[in-house]
This record gives sequence, structure tokens and C-alpha cells, in this order.
Amino acid sequence: MLPKAVDGRKLRHALDVRHESFATPVFIELARRYGCVAVHTDSPKFPVIADAEAEFAYLRLMRSQADVPTGYTPEAIAAWAQGVRAWTSGERPRDVFVYFINGAKERAPAGATALLAQLGMKV
Repeated sequence: MLPKAVDGRKLRHALDVRHESFATPVFIELARRYGCVAVHTDSPKFPVIADAEAEFAYLRLMRSQADVPTGYTPEAIAAWAQGVRAWTSGERPRDVFVYFINGAKERAPAGATALLAQLGMKV
């Protein structure tokens, strides 16, 4: 269905579905069967479809607020950092891709920088 590699470079596929009908174990299993993951969306408009057993995690953070300097409160960023640590450690560490893609776009860089700082990573 989707290529696993192009010119020797491994590809990963994330499915950004936006309807609650996809929030089922059947959909998660189908995505896994084809080597895909569902995007874990943090949004008031779209369902959260999380797969704790996926090969990698793709997070789309969409709740940024323009009146918060980092888009997300320090507590919310700390909670996301805790989740990232859980996915990247343990028995089966996974890669995690986090994107601040939202209506308050002007806050996205500050949010990403704050998350990296929480994770002890250099910017």
C-alpha cells in the first residue's frame, strides 16, 4: 500500500484522521498492519487517537493559546514532556515527533522551545 522505503531511506507513515469513527481498535490494528500510526492530536475539535504500542509517536499539539507566551501553560508542557519521556524510554523506546501546529501559530516556536527545555535538550 504505502512504500516502506524510497531509495534505501526508511519511511514512516502517520495518518491524521479527524473523525471519531476512526477512534476504534479496528482502525488502530489496520494502521499497524500497514506500518502506519494514527496522529495523536491534542485538539478540542478532533478525537484523540492514541496507540501506546505504535512503532513511533506523532503528536500534533493544537491547543495553543495566543495569550500564553509559550502557547501551552508550563503545567501542560510538563505533562507533554512526561509523555514524551514515557514513549522514549522503557522496554521498547520509540521515536517521538511533536509538532505545535495550531491557530496561535506565533506561539509555536516558543512552545517547542519550552518542551525541548523540559526534556533537557538543547535548542
